[in-house]
Amino acid sequence: MKLYDNNQAPNPRRVRMVLAEKGIPDVEIVPIELGAGGNLTPEFCAKNPFGKVPVLELDDGFCLAETGAICRYLDERFDGGSLFGKTVEDRARIDMWDHRMELGLVISVAMGFQHLSGFFKDRMTPVEAWGKECVGNVLKILPILEKQLADNTWVAGSEFSIADITAICAIDFARVIKIRIGDEYPSIQRWHAAMKERPSYTA
Repeated sequence: MKLYDNNQAPNPRRVRMVLAEKGIPDVEIVPIELGAGGNLTPEFCAKNPFGKVPVLELDDGFCLAETGAICRYLDERFDGGSLFGKTVEDRARIDMWDHRMELGLVISVAMGFQHLSGFFKDRMTPVEAWGKECVGNVLKILPILEKQLADNTWVAGSEFSIADITAICAIDFARVIKIRIGDEYPSIQRWHAAMKERPSYTA
């Protein structure tokens, strides 16, 4: 398998963390330089017409895009414990929190970055007001996550899951829009410290 990757973007990191958590070997990492438009070449767009990373190219040549789909494929295809839950109830709860972390954090942080930094101004029209709105949306989610982690060890409950991976990748990337987890979020800080202890954190 090949993973078309960018080591600064949050979504490819989510896949790398799943690979590490599952102990999946022999995946070739193919760097894609987003700033230089490597994701917009005809060759890459033949693999993903939306021009986004990550893309997982399977051994038969099929290219799987969309982070959630890639992570679920890897989780179900390979042994090493499930990141998506074992029972119907577990899967539903984890899906709920993973979806919340993706919509509330990953997408809002990414949109804040794109519309405030000007990094992609050569291929999109940044809207500063929308970028600021997205930053505000992130700040609205953090108290909800703080309350959840005050009552639970991990984002979706008592077990580590894909929701933790989604959340950590968003929160770490949020530094690009000047959001830090301060002392007003002790439970998130506790959880963040626990995440940093996992070998997959540096994937």
